[in-house]
Amino acid sequence: MVQFEFFYDISSPWTYLAFSRVEAMAARCEVEIDFKPILVGGVFNAVNETVYETRAKPHPVKGRYYLKDLQDWARFCGITIGQPKVFPLPAAGLMRAALVAQDHGKLSAFSHAAFHAYWGELRDISQPEELTALCDAVGLDASATLEAMQSDAVKARLRANTQEVIDRGGFGSPTMYVNQTDMYFGNDRLELVEAALKKAAGK
Repeated sequence: MVQFEFFYDISSPWTYLAFSRVEAMAARCEVEIDFKPILVGGVFNAVNETVYETRAKPHPVKGRYYLKDLQDWARFCGITIGQPKVFPLPAAGLMRAALVAQDHGKLSAFSHAAFHAYWGELRDISQPEELTALCDAVGLDASATLEAMQSDAVKARLRANTQEVIDRGGFGSPTMYVNQTDMYFGNDRLELVEAALKKAAGK
């Protein structure tokens, strides 16, 4: 049985691009996705601190191309990616809420709704009222979710997922693995992931 893991943080626009396509890709390959919410800021702090320097002092030429590239991909994927006023997003609570949604079988729906709310509608989804609205939209008990995401157990799970991707060589979001050791990073690697999944399945 082929294993496919997808480590991700909703605060990344490039992850939104990948998330918008990964379920259809997995369906074509007839594999299940083991979604693992992480806190990408924790990954950056551990192994990729230069990202903060790049954000603080972006190269003007590269910066212009970055915006074009992002919008080209958004059109290709059929989604909207704007420029939220709150960026980077303080995502710890959001990603803990994603773990609670996962416990209730609603991780995919919650993540799709959260990606769209933040990147498409430019809402500050780190706020409790916005998290409540997201829960309501996907049929989660909002008060129970907000309470559960503050639990030590859920906080520990998010830390564990984040540390796991670091320990396995990851440095950002999305990070994907085929059969544990075959790592891929980034939205633009999905075609390579699909080829690897098919190969692993003998297709």
